[in-house]
Amino acid sequence: MAGYQYGRVLLKLSGEHLAGGQGYGIDPKVINGLAEQIGRIKEGGVELAVTVGGGNIFRGMAASTEGMDRSQADYIGMLATVMNALALQEALERAGVYTRVQSALAMQEVAETYIRRRALRHLEKGRVVIFAGGTGKPYFTTDTAAALRACEIDADVFMKATKVDGVYDSDPVKNPDAKRFDRISYLDVLTKELHIMDATAISLCMDNKLPLIVFSLAQDGTMEAALRGEPVGTVVY
Repeated sequence: MAGYQYGRVLLKLSGEHLAGGQGYGIDPKVINGLAEQIGRIKEGGVELAVTVGGGNIFRGMAASTEGMDRSQADYIGMLATVMNALALQEALERAGVYTRVQSALAMQEVAETYIRRRALRHLEKGRVVIFAGGTGKPYFTTDTAAALRACEIDADVFMKATKVDGVYDSDPVKNPDAKRFDRISYLDVLTKELHIMDATAISLCMDNKLPLIVFSLAQDGTMEAALRGEPVGTVVY
């Protein structure tokens, strides 16, 4: 498997990453670059599932703080994740990677409804499964949805792509002296209030002994390097 240490992987992509430098919508260069990286990983024999956020189109949490009903805002955010999932599917299939989109919200015209056993079968057949629609319920983040799906498909590792290259003891954007951790426990993440994910997502991973790699996709090849066990990003255990 091209030296990869993990056979089945759940990759969490933020909507903001898909927007690239434009800050909103979907940057074709970014999504095509992702498709190329994912294609190379698939050629290495890895079973890969992807969960996408929707923050490049709509942020439910932000809208609710401005007065919108929280449930309604979260449902709109879930629909945004479906749009991103379909865009990623199109880019992957143009790159020759077979995919399936499964949505927690039923919309049979554009995506399969999420069924765990069907998702596992797709992975076994070498297809990339893109999970959309969050958990299908309001009040849960896409990080929690990703952690939940990772546990459900028995992933060997949960990979979270972020804007920064790992977990720091403080915000590296605001504090140039922030220290990056190579390894850190889930318990320390909670007690130090590092906020790499919400507490529900962290607890899901911790309770199910699912390792997490937090890394940046800013440079091509970082995801492959992390899968090979190279010192990329931060491993949370």
